[in-house]
Order: sequence, then structure tokens, then C-alpha cells
Amino acid sequence: MTKYLPGYDPEADLDRKFHALADRTRRAMVARLTRGPSSVSELAEPFGMALPTVVRHLQVLEEAQIVCSEKVGRVRTFQLVPDGTVPANAWIVAHRRPQEHRLDRLGDYLVQHEPVMPTPTPPTRTDQNPTPED
Repeated sequence: MTKYLPGYDPEADLDRKFHALADRTRRAMVARLTRGPSSVSELAEPFGMALPTVVRHLQVLEEAQIVCSEKVGRVRTFQLVPDGTVPANAWIVAHRRPQEHRLDRLGDYLVQHEPVMPTPTPPTRTDQNPTPED
């Protein structure tokens, strides 16, 4: 795996992953690939794009090591890289936890300092204008 090679920059790797996932078309392609490998033409179908445009999107995903491809004959097939999005997810989770902790503390504070509201007394009904009886 590349993360063990000299010169590996985890921050640059994370930047590539977030850049790749920032585009809705590429996210849709990743979502499609969760169901299994697909050819370029299969991935292009729902987008109405020229194949070179689709290939460029797939290259961005491949450079980010989110997908990988294999060419057999004239057909290039893409599939998800196992754990390809794990670094991005780990970064999100690591940055979400402190926010959740702060919100939990705020919730605890609000519960402890909740103002005591007097119990409202039900209004008494006084018939100022009684309805006429038949």
C-alpha cells in the first residue's frame, strides 16, 4: 500500500479523496460501484455525458485511490478499492466527536439550569353569555 512508501503524504492523500468526492457525479459513480464492478459505459449511462468526460471523472477517483480499474480486451471495468474512503471517514469522525461532546455538555448544562416554570392553573369558566335554552 502506498502509505508505507517513502514520501507518502497523508494530508495530500486526504485532499485527493475529498476533492474526488466533492463532485456529485463522482459520488454517484461511487454509489453505483457499491453494488459491484461496472464498465465505463455502464457508469456513463445515467449521466448523459460523453465517454471522455466520464473517463476523466473515473481518473480522478482512481488517482484518489477510491476506485481501481482493470482492462480486459477493449472493456475497462472499475470497482471500489477496499477501504478506499476510510481515511476520509476517519477524518470526519475524528472532527465530529469534539462537536458532539460540546453539544452533550451544553445539553447537560441546560437540563441542570432549566428554569422552573409555575404550573399553570386551569382557567375557570364563567359563562358571561349563557346560551339560550330551547
